[in-house]
Amino acid sequence: MKDISIIIITGLSGSGKSTALAAFEDAGFYCVDNLPVDLLIKFLELPMQSAPGITGLAFVMDLREKGFLNKYPSIFQSLREKGYDFKILFLESDEEKLLQRYSQTRRYHPLAQEKGLIEGIRAEKEQLKDLRVAAEDIINTSDYTVHQLKSLIFDMAKKSIDRQQMRIRILSFGFKFGAPPEANLIMDVRFLANPYFIPELKPLDGNTEPVKDYVLKDATAKKFLKKYLNLLDYLIPLYEKEGKAYLTMAIGCTGGRHRSVVIANAIENHIKETGKGIELTHRDINQEEDMSKKGKSK
Repeated sequence: MKDISIIIITGLSGSGKSTALAAFEDAGFYCVDNLPVDLLIKFLELPMQSAPGITGLAFVMDLREKGFLNKYPSIFQSLREKGYDFKILFLESDEEKLLQRYSQTRRYHPLAQEKGLIEGIRAEKEQLKDLRVAAEDIINTSDYTVHQLKSLIFDMAKKSIDRQQMRIRILSFGFKFGAPPEANLIMDVRFLANPYFIPELKPLDGNTEPVKDYVLKDATAKKFLKKYLNLLDYLIPLYEKEGKAYLTMAIGCTGGRHRSVVIANAIENHIKETGKGIELTHRDINQEEDMSKKGKSK
C-alpha cells in the first residue's frame, strides 16, 4: 500500500467531501467514506495493492466520528513513521454558502444538535483549525458548482497518480542488433544456456513453453533470476522515491529471440504481482526470422 497515492479528505460539513470522494472514485481510487481513524493503519496493511484497476486510496474522515480529533494526530504521525506517504485534502466553504446548502437539504450538521446551525458551523471550524494547518491542499468550494468541483478534484486525482506512479518498461533485445539507447538498466543474459543450439527449439521463441522450460529449469538461470528480482525489488522503490518518471530495463541475449524473452517475461510477471503498471516489448523477437525471409526473397 505504500506505493500508491493515499488521500485523506476532511474539512467542514457541507463543503463537498462526498463530491470529492466521487471524483476520486471516477479516477480509479478505492474510496471509503467515514472510515474510523483507528482502522486506517489496519486497512492500509491489507494486500489490496495488487487488485486490478486501483490507482490510489481516498478516505473521508471528519467530525462524524466521535474521538476523531483526539486520535488523528498520533495515528497520522504513526503512518508517516511507517513510511506511508499520504496527503490531506481539506475542504471548506463560507458560512453563507454552508447555510444555504443546509437549507436546501434535509441533512443535519454534526455539531448543531444542541445548538443553532450557525453556531455548529463556527464550532466545527474552530475544532478543525489545526487539521486545516496540517493539510497539503485546501479548497474553498463556495464558488464551485457540483460539476466544477468534481472536475477540479478529478484533475487533482490524476496529477496525484502521475506523481506517484513511475512508468516501468521492460525491453528484450538482441545484442547483434544493437543495445537500446533508451535503457536505464541493461542486463546481459548471454551466460545462460542457449536454446538456439537445440534443433527442435531453434525455430521457436521465448514465449513458447518448450523454450521457457529449457531456460528456466537450469540451476544457473534459477539462481540468477532470484538474485536479479531481489535487486529490482530494492532498486525500484529507490527510483520512485527519487522522483523518476520512467524506468526502462533492457534484457539482452545474442539474437533477442530466446533467453532475453524468457527472462523479460519472468521479470514482468514478478513486477505485476506488486500491482505496478508495466509495459513489455520484445524488440527483436522476429528479427532473424524477418532477415531470413528477406534473404530468400532476393
